[in-house]
Amino acid sequence: HLLSVYGIAGLTAYFGLLEVGKPKAGDTVVVSAAAGSVGTIVGQIAKIKGCTVIGIAGGAKKCKLLTDDLGFDAAIDYKAEPVGKALRKAAPKGIDVYFDNVGGDILEAVLFGMNNFGRIACCGAVSQYDGAAPAHGPRGIPGLIVVKRITMQGFIVMDYADRHDAALAELQGWVSSGKIKVMEDIMDGLENTPKALIGLLAGDNVGKRMIRVS
Repeated sequence: HLLSVYGIAGLTAYFGLLEVGKPKAGDTVVVSAAAGSVGTIVGQIAKIKGCTVIGIAGGAKKCKLLTDDLGFDAAIDYKAEPVGKALRKAAPKGIDVYFDNVGGDILEAVLFGMNNFGRIACCGAVSQYDGAAPAHGPRGIPGLIVVKRITMQGFIVMDYADRHDAALAELQGWVSSGKIKVMEDIMDGLENTPKALIGLLAGDNVGKRMIRVS
């Protein structure tokens, strides 16, 4: 847990959602890479805060885990259906907060569904970490940001280093009470590190992927 929910992943989820996304009870929150190390925690914190939560993930198995095990209200399989169309169905009243882990086409799809004065927390761009560069950047920037008065902010977890202890205390309370389920994807053997990294970039993991060396 010190490497997952109480480490960079948990703290990133905590501060990115609560300090940048600023969710309010009743808001609709969307998180991409929702079955990953950060996304699984973001969605559960948003539920604790009284939000409707929609996760975007790759594959039916991951989407089922989000709704059945982690309490998400809906999950969209970006590999099986157009994200924009699915978001219009899952969030008919629009999106108030988007926690962006991927950038690219999914960011574009969410932008078109954002409500006025929505907030976007820019955490990562996993769609661009491996492979060819995208043909174009997300459409809707800056047009939709201006028209809808959207706040779009990047952050790094160390920005909040002076508040880590308070955040950890709250995360520990949620885990001990069962409000947050910790998803950890552990592979055995240092020799499997290349395979683990390749699989991470391909989206094979659920939760925080770690290597047990011994």
